[in-house]
Amino acid sequence: MKDNVLKKEFAKKDVQRLRNVLKGKAGERTVNGIGYTKVNELRKEGDIWIENGREWTIKDGLKQNITKLDKAKEVTTPLFCPKCNKIMKARLDNPIYKFFKHCFNCHAEFEMKLRIKGLWEDYQKELDNSAIDLMIDGARDFLEDALTESNQGWVSEAGEVQKWRGGINKELAYKSLNETIEYLESLKK
Repeated sequence: MKDNVLKKEFAKKDVQRLRNVLKGKAGERTVNGIGYTKVNELRKEGDIWIENGREWTIKDGLKQNITKLDKAKEVTTPLFCPKCNKIMKARLDNPIYKFFKHCFNCHAEFEMKLRIKGLWEDYQKELDNSAIDLMIDGARDFLEDALTESNQGWVSEAGEVQKWRGGINKELAYKSLNETIEYLESLKK
């Protein structure tokens, strides 16, 4: 009659596990572990850090790997609109996404809300003025590039460096730039 005797004793963790199951706490731990615990750092939008030899950032609330091809990613239109999560397959989605970073339907809804609130004219003025500011910046950049190139010369198709006599008249170029900027500023509303 020695069949009722346990041949092996239960481990302490097994007894604790059974107690937890009977109490309805099946998910609780029975043993305290010792070892490495990873420190979780809270990251904000735009933070950049290196982890496991890779550079990471938080963009639009998502952890993303920074690569050499990130600029190419910005050019392509995503499959889904980041605002409404609908498929962006309409003909007008691509140009609207390039400027406003959402689909045509989201932009139409945004503009409709502006018109209802009576803010459409202000929004239109802001868009026009920002386009004029971009033209002014482009004119300044063009002049700076032209002045640095004129000092260095140009490379012909044959590979020879050519310098034009006299170069660019800097005073005349800056005077023309200032007149252009003045005219563009007068177009602002």
